[in-house]
Formats: sequence, structure tokens, C-alpha cells
Amino acid sequence: MTMPPTELKARAAATAVKLPRTVCFDRERLTIEDIVAIASGSAHATLSDAPEFRAAIQRGADFLDLLLREDGTIYGVTTGYGDSCTVNVPAELIPELPHHLYTYHGCGLGEHFTPVQTRAILAVRLTSLCKGYSGVSVGLLEQIARLLKEDLLPLIPAEGSVGASGDLTPLSYLAAVLCGEREVWRDGVKVSAAEALAAVGITPLRLRPKEGLAIMNGTAVMTALACLAYDRAEYLVRLATRITAMSSFALDGNAHHFDEALFAVKPHAGQQQVAAWLRQDLPTPDAPRNQQRLQDRYSIRCAPHVIGVLADALTWMRQSIENELNSANDNPIIDADNQRVLHGGHFYGGHIAFAMDSMKNAVANVADLLDRQMALLVDSRYNHGLPPNLSGAEGPRASINHGLKALQISASAWTAEALKLTMPASVFSRSTECHNQDKVSMGTIAARDCLRVLQLTEQVIAALLISVRQGVWLRCRMDASAQPQQNLQAMLGMLAEDIAVINEDRMLEPDLRLLLERINAQAWTLYA
Repeated sequence: MTMPPTELKARAAATAVKLPRTVCFDRERLTIEDIVAIASGSAHATLSDAPEFRAAIQRGADFLDLLLREDGTIYGVTTGYGDSCTVNVPAELIPELPHHLYTYHGCGLGEHFTPVQTRAILAVRLTSLCKGYSGVSVGLLEQIARLLKEDLLPLIPAEGSVGASGDLTPLSYLAAVLCGEREVWRDGVKVSAAEALAAVGITPLRLRPKEGLAIMNGTAVMTALACLAYDRAEYLVRLATRITAMSSFALDGNAHHFDEALFAVKPHAGQQQVAAWLRQDLPTPDAPRNQQRLQDRYSIRCAPHVIGVLADALTWMRQSIENELNSANDNPIIDADNQRVLHGGHFYGGHIAFAMDSMKNAVANVADLLDRQMALLVDSRYNHGLPPNLSGAEGPRASINHGLKALQISASAWTAEALKLTMPASVFSRSTECHNQDKVSMGTIAARDCLRVLQLTEQVIAALLISVRQGVWLRCRMDASAQPQQNLQAMLGMLAEDIAVINEDRMLEPDLRLLLERINAQAWTLYA
């Protein structure tokens, strides 16, 4: 099989040694891709040295100092937190207040965020603080940047945030580590933060009056997870489209279902793009190969309409996620240029919550679509001549081989679990903290759910990659005139490097785990 030049170029690039790029943190906008690159280790984070940037940050800290000298009342600086905002803190105790904030929020539970997720969290919080409206010192920003540079990653429990007043409990673990407390991952080993900071010559911080609040009172965790989810969902759109093309070919389907004129009359841009990609993979002959079947079943014929929902939704999801990423999202906002302290609710994660609830719905629908395609592929009543369960065994041995029978059951289980998790988290607001936080976003729970739905859908995709690779191989074995288009040949060639055809039953878990590694690494370049 000959690989197209674009696919060859992409694979060569994937195997080449890449020098990490640098993402500079200042007051300019960053993208989802910047955060994902830092999280994956393919980019370094650096804090801007520009004098005007550092002066803007310093103005916020200086303005807070001025207010303190003038005995101003500042929420979370000279008062208690949340419902305790009516409690005035004696001047001599103000320096201790931020350390109490992260201390009493040290009550997270559940699994720890992964290193990739933790890097994203640090990068997102640094992005917000660099906007210059949080009243923090340059030294605090430098300390977060150093954690990223040295890859000292706070152990942050994933559970315990209601998404307003921001991600308080998980971000308390970042605040504590900056001060040399709690634990970090260093080179894959759990060590005390004090030991890790000392090993690289970092002095633990003593937080300035508002800095504990500035670190914790924001949407960094949910936004970081949303950036990672977006990246995975965008790749999923392409991979689900390629799988659909291979399913259609294996089922001897009707490629005219993706005709350009047909899709011109329903102008959803993402849906049209999916159909266009399918046309690249499935060029249409003058007439369908199978003259008896004008219309394929919905899971093939309507695939652009299902995958296209996610493709179209990604446009507004990007806008919401990147706006949140590039916002000053703590409270109060320190407007040093106009000498104002603005009390509000920018820590509220409603936009991220809605994006994540919506994404997990659209992604789970793609899992369900692919599960239906697999059900057609393995069933000899509907797969148009392919062997039952796509077994490659022939002769007497066909009687004892069961092919992909169990794999289809597993794919169905993963799909069901993904669909179960589509219940929106954002509608489950709870009144917390003495009814001060009486309407909360649940954005972090929505984001965690979304990542789980993505994981389950990627497991379905791994099952489908085995299925379509087997189905296309069997179709070509049955019909010598059936030849996949060049893009599908290239994909089959890449899959063949990882997956042997199944002539005899074998344990498929190793194949699935390898394919999941490829999916997570986005190893295949799909469509220009």
C-alpha cells in the first residue's frame, strides 16, 4: 500500500525529535493549544521580562499596600472569607490570614490529578494572575513559573470543588506547595514540598495579604481540564470520521450519502466538514456497488449529522474556554490604574460548566454512533456478507472461533457508561458556606465527568479500530475488486503495524491498550 505524501510527512514528523517551544506568560491572550503544549511537556513556560508587564503587576501589589496603610477595608485582606466577610481581622494578624485560607481548605479527596492535568492547572492559574488584576507580586508569578520549569507538581486531589467560589479546595494545594507545605510529584516520586523546593534552590513563599485568595479563588482547575478535553474532542471528531469511512467500506455501503450537493442544503459548517472528509475517503462510483440498497442504516448514513454536532459545538466551546482562560477570574478585582477594588463573582465557572456538560453529551453521542456501527459489522444479518463476529477463521476451525463477539459486548458497556454520565452537573447547584455560596457552577465536576466520557469513548474507538481494520480486510478477501481509497489504505497500513488480523481468537486487551496509547498521543494525522 502506498501512503499519501501528507500522511508520510506527518508520520516522519511524529518520529522526529522536536525541540520544545516556549510559551511566554504576560498580559496577552493564550490559546487552548498553549496550555495543552505545556501540559504535555512539548512547550516550556516562561514569565515575561518586559518592564511594562512587570510594572503593571507591581502596581496592583503597591495599591493594596497603600490601602492597608490607609486602613482600608478589603475583602479577604482585612476581613474573613466568604460568610465571614463581616469579621474584621486585627492588623497584626493580617499576614497570617492567607496561610489560614489554604490550610483549612486542605480537605480534598479522590484520585490526584495526573501530571498532565496538574501542569495545565498551574499554567491556567498563571495566565489569569498575569492579567494584572489580582494584586499579587511578581515573586508569586515567578514561583509558579519555577514549579513548571522544574516540573514540581503539587499533589492535588480531584474532588472537593463546587466551581464557585472558584476551585478553592484543589487550588489550596498549589498555594500550600508554593509555601513549602504538603507534597509534590518530582520525577514520578511523591516527596514533601519543602524537600523538593530545597533541592532546586526555591525559597518557600510567605504570601502577601491577598495572594492566598488570588491563587485559590478562581476557575483554574475546571478551565485546565476543559482545555485538555477540547484537545481530545477535536481529535475525536477526525478519528470518528475516519472510522465511519472504514465502516462504510467494510459494510459495502453507499458513499453517495455524503454527496456535496446533498449537504449544501443543510448548512451546518461542522457537519459539512465531516461529510467532506468522508468524500475524501469514499469517492463515489457512478452507481452504488450494491444495487439493492439505496439507503444505509442511520449509523452510517447520518454519521455526519451526529459527529457534526460535536464539530460545530467546538467553535463556541473554544470561545468560552479561551475567554475563561484569559480572564481575571478571582475576587475582588484590583484595578490599580483607577485605584479601585471591585467586589464581584468572576470566580463563577458557569461558562466552563455549560461547555463541559454540552461536550460530554456530544462526545457520548459519538460513542453511541460508533457502537451502532460495530453492532452492524459483527452481525451477519446486517454486515452484507462478512463472517459472523468478523472472525477470520475458515473451514472447520470457524466453528470454535468467535472473533469480536466479546469485544462488541465490552464496547457496548463502555458506551452505556458514557451515556449514563451525560446528566448535566451544572444543574445540581448546592447552597454552601452558610448560604454565601448559595448558587454554584459545578464546573469542575462537569469537566471531570467530561474527561471520563472522553476516556470511555476513546475505549469504544479502540474497539472500532480493531473492528474496521478486520472488516475491511475481510471485505477485500471476499471481493478482489473492493479496493480502499488511498487515505484508507494508509490508515490500514498504520493500523497493521499495531494490530494483526484475527484469524484465531486471541486476547485483545493488549491491542486495545496499545491503541489507546496511540489515540492519546494523537499518533495518526487525519485529514489536512
